[in-house]
Amino acid sequence: MSNSAISIRYAKALLNIASEEKQVERYAEELAAISEVLKQEDLLRLLLDSPTFPLKKKTAIMHDIADLLELSRGMCNFLDLLLEKGRIVYLPQIDLNYRKFADERSGVVRAKIKSANKLTKKRADEIQKGLEKLTGKQVVLSVEIDKSLIGGLQAEMGGKLFDGSVKTQLKRIADTLAKG
Repeated sequence: MSNSAISIRYAKALLNIASEEKQVERYAEELAAISEVLKQEDLLRLLLDSPTFPLKKKTAIMHDIADLLELSRGMCNFLDLLLEKGRIVYLPQIDLNYRKFADERSGVVRAKIKSANKLTKKRADEIQKGLEKLTGKQVVLSVEIDKSLIGGLQAEMGGKLFDGSVKTQLKRIADTLAKG
C-alpha cells in the first residue's frame, strides 16, 4: 500500500472517530502538536519507528509525551495503534490529510498570504473577505512576511499560487529582456 493510501486511510478513520466524539478541532490540534514534536526531534522519531526497539518502551515514551502535551484519551489510543502497526512514520502525512478532510467536511479553505511588509489587520480582513466571496467558503488566513518579495503579495490557496510580488514581476521583465 502506498504511503499516501496509508496516511489517507488513517486520517479518514481518525476523522470519523473525532466526528462521532464531536472533537474534530481538538484532534486536529493534538495531531499537529505531536507531529511537530516528532518533526523537531529526529532521535525520538527514529526510536519510535525502530523495529528493534520494544513496543512496550515505545508506548511508554509516547504516553509520557501525551501527558506533557495533555492529549485526549482518543488521541493516545490512536497513537498506540500507529505504534503497534508500525505506522508512526506516517504521522506527518496523516496530520496533513486529516486537516484537509476536516476542512472539506466543514467547508473551510486555508489560504497562506506572503507579503513583503506587515499587513494591517484591516488589509488582512479585506483579503480574507475577498477570498471568501471568491470561493463561497469560510477562509482561514495565515499571513507571513517574506522580505525577498520586495513588494506585493503571494497567495496560496487550494494548491494554487497567485503571485503578485514585485520579485516575480522583475523576473518576468528580466526574462523578456533576455529573450530579446
